[in-house]
Amino acid sequence: MKTDFFREYFSIPNIMGYFRIILALLYIWVYYMTLEGAPYWPVIAIIVLSGLTDLLDGKIARRFNMVTDWGKMLDPIADKITIGAIILSLVFKYKIILPMILLYVVKEGYMAVAGMLLMKRGHKIEGAKFYGKFCTFTTYVILIAILLVPNINDTAVIVLIALNMMIMLYTLIRYIFYYGKLFAAGNEDLDKVNIIS
Repeated sequence: MKTDFFREYFSIPNIMGYFRIILALLYIWVYYMTLEGAPYWPVIAIIVLSGLTDLLDGKIARRFNMVTDWGKMLDPIADKITIGAIILSLVFKYKIILPMILLYVVKEGYMAVAGMLLMKRGHKIEGAKFYGKFCTFTTYVILIAILLVPNINDTAVIVLIALNMMIMLYTLIRYIFYYGKLFAAGNEDLDKVNIIS
């Protein structure tokens, strides 16, 4: 029983997931310090390290048979916390990103509540829908692009953030319809459900 507990919650890939969450929190502080005159390179270093950790934890989990139900939840949670940290930090410099934070909170809040309700109905976690993965990918790309060009002008930021918000809104709408159908269906009609965006 003790072995199963440590395998489920403290496998190497899951420890890497916890590390990514710690990095996200550290990132916010480091980014804020750059606005006070601190060097900018640690911001990029933390993001690169987080990305490498994200890449490796999945490969290690599959290669060494360390895939767990908790790990399936932890990995996207770490993704969302990392994205949330980047969005929040950029607000310190670009106030125009504030509406994106509000949309992000609404989207992720809806996904969390819908996911928990489906889990209570006994549905198994499988992973993201393709539009959820696309949304996460484009959000990462756009945010990293803004981070890599610290002197980017406000017009470019507005265009990039507007594009990202349209993708987020589209994804949210797709999931609203998706979950609506699942909640309307009986348990006998559903075997597995994707509940992580």
